[in-house]
Amino acid sequence: MSTGTAPTDPPAFPFIGGRACLDFVATLGRRHAEPLERIPEPADLDRWLLAAGLHTQPDFPAAPNRTTPNRATPADLADARTLREALYHLLRAAMAGLAADPADLARANEAAHWPDLAPQLTLDQEGGTARPTRHWQAADPVPAALATVARDAALLLSGPLLDRVKECENPDCSLLFLDDSQARRRRWCSMDRCGNLAKVAGYRTRKKN
Repeated sequence: MSTGTAPTDPPAFPFIGGRACLDFVATLGRRHAEPLERIPEPADLDRWLLAAGLHTQPDFPAAPNRTTPNRATPADLADARTLREALYHLLRAAMAGLAADPADLARANEAAHWPDLAPQLTLDQEGGTARPTRHWQAADPVPAALATVARDAALLLSGPLLDRVKECENPDCSLLFLDDSQARRRRWCSMDRCGNLAKVAGYRTRKKN
């Protein structure tokens, strides 16, 4: 009989923000309760980049300081987390109409200044018809992906869609999302997540009363 601890599944990544930068900020969940770190290891950052569609093709030459082109390093993970928190603080300050912290601005601008992911086209022969298919390439793919996220944040923070960024109204949830509903009355990060929880809680409260 095995006495070892059964492996646990890694935290799932929510992709419900509507923008890459908002989904990236969501890699730290439950900020107002017990924080949930969704990228505790470099391999988890790799998983997020893959799930977010920000990974590169493996046949592109690696940067001189890397032996494998598509593997996040501990330094990449530290950079990613620092950038994530800077973007979160910038977003929350902008949503509240407050001045941004210069250190957060500097960190976001530094990342946005890096060379980002380059779109490349290949021909997809599936179905007998050759159609162009896009994929990403970069000599240093993890910093390039972070640069792409930082640039997305810069466009969101400086553009007209900023007024649509909201925080989920579930007090235990901290996810930010872009409200693209017609009436701009979206309250929850997702009805499948916090929306249904709120409905169940409301039903139980009414039943008690």
